[in-house]
Amino acid sequence: MKKQIHSIGAVLSACVLAFSAGSSSGDEMKPIKLAEADVKGGKPLMQALKQRASSREFAAKALPDQVLANLLWAASGVNRADSGKRTAPSAVNWQEIDVYVALTNGLFLYDARNHALNPVAPQDIRKHAGLQEFVAVAPAVLVYVADRARMKGAEDADKAFYSGVDTGFISQNVYLFCASEGLATVVLGMVNKPELHKVMNLRPDQEVILTQPVGYAVEAK
Repeated sequence: MKKQIHSIGAVLSACVLAFSAGSSSGDEMKPIKLAEADVKGGKPLMQALKQRASSREFAAKALPDQVLANLLWAASGVNRADSGKRTAPSAVNWQEIDVYVALTNGLFLYDARNHALNPVAPQDIRKHAGLQEFVAVAPAVLVYVADRARMKGAEDADKAFYSGVDTGFISQNVYLFCASEGLATVVLGMVNKPELHKVMNLRPDQEVILTQPVGYAVEAK
């Protein structure tokens, strides 16, 4: 029998309350187990490819728990449990790209192996994830961060090249998932990366590559 999974929204709210009561580090918050990804849904691949597009207008409506769980699994979830390999390829299987998730309730790191959200900070950092105003409106902003400490044996030029390529694989997975689910998304390079790096409290050997807001499109009037 599957364990009952609590509402992500409720758990996130509880985490924020814990911080306001005196916690000072995301490490003191408990990871949030995501719902099991629904791998039987969605549109046929060719239809998703036909409908893939970039959108720069977002409604503030939050993503349902199941949709968020499916989104993150599609982005870079484990699709082969025996090897831990992902839905997106990576050079030398470094798996050097981390997917951070900026929500209204705080910043989280997607733990693909446990299909969970690990808390990082209680602040809403979405406004720092892009220079355009719509970034702060999208209910979820994915931040792709390369951890170059995992890229053992690679020259600096290769680290830069492959971290960019591997981010592209993940972001395209997100594009196709959004096309399949009727969601809006766009990849952003117009980001104040030094500022975002500081806000996220990243290490020197971590680098923000791109960001990707995800949400519902604004309904036509």
